[in-house]
Amino acid sequence: MRWIFFILTFSAFEPLFSQGCSDAGFCTMGAMKPDQPYNQFSKIKLRTIELSQYYGITHFNNHIWVSTLEANISLGDKYVVQAKVPYQISSGHLGTYQSLSDISLSLTRKVISTDYFDLNITIGTKIPSNNGDRQQFQGRSLPMYYQTSLGTHDLILGASIISRKWLLAVGYQQALDPNQNGFWWGEWKKNDPADTSYILRYAQSNNLKRGKDIMVRIERNFRFSRFNASIGLLPIYRLTRDIVAVVPNPSDPLNPSLFTNKKTTGSDGLALSAIYTLGYHFNVNSSVKLLIGNRIVQREKNPDGLSREFVTSFTYSYRF
Repeated sequence: MRWIFFILTFSAFEPLFSQGCSDAGFCTMGAMKPDQPYNQFSKIKLRTIELSQYYGITHFNNHIWVSTLEANISLGDKYVVQAKVPYQISSGHLGTYQSLSDISLSLTRKVISTDYFDLNITIGTKIPSNNGDRQQFQGRSLPMYYQTSLGTHDLILGASIISRKWLLAVGYQQALDPNQNGFWWGEWKKNDPADTSYILRYAQSNNLKRGKDIMVRIERNFRFSRFNASIGLLPIYRLTRDIVAVVPNPSDPLNPSLFTNKKTTGSDGLALSAIYTLGYHFNVNSSVKLLIGNRIVQREKNPDGLSREFVTSFTYSYRF
């Protein structure tokens, strides 16, 4: 595993980044969650309530704040129900917009528990808080970077193996329907606003159908009496390109009746981040954790608005 530490050390010199998994959600759900505690002597996981504050900035200089209330409730000694309710504020050149974001629900089952490792599996979903086109600028649709919801119902599957020192997780996420975002360049060109040159930098996301994602989390944990830390790699691979509705005829680019679905070149492929966490336990009930993402690879285009140049989150946990 020495190659993992070499990559992480090298990546520390790159700009801070996260592919946006905190927004899409599946790599922090259930068995795929980072920095999970492991105690071979405890057969029942404690219930937890967590309050986290996330901040990210995009290369378009959009600022994203997300406050999330999360609950993890044990059902016997094998099942854990997780619910996450986030509130998002998106700010940029075209204004500041805020509302409830997408709700996450998951069920995790402990399949195998030994003195050396646990094997867990998760099934979950994301429920949109709106259709992904709530935020408007003078009656025109805004890119997904400004939206507080992805606007889709998602299927999420995952599994993990956890030991005292290591966490290996895999996950799969699929949007089950397109959203109702209406951002396309023609709408802005037709009105000839002063912001046309700025808005054309964003990938079109009209009736966006996100591609299918798979993820792998490889994490090394360091645990002490009160402090804990982890370093890891988080590759997320988009198997299929995002599909958007565009006007393909250059001779009539402003006619919405000509919309046709088109795959966005550069929206598939690998997004790779290094993840660092540092935690402190005040007592058996209360703890705090800082998480930072470090960019290694990102995709060329992100119609879903999930790319970040910098991301960090701070979490308070209460166990009962």
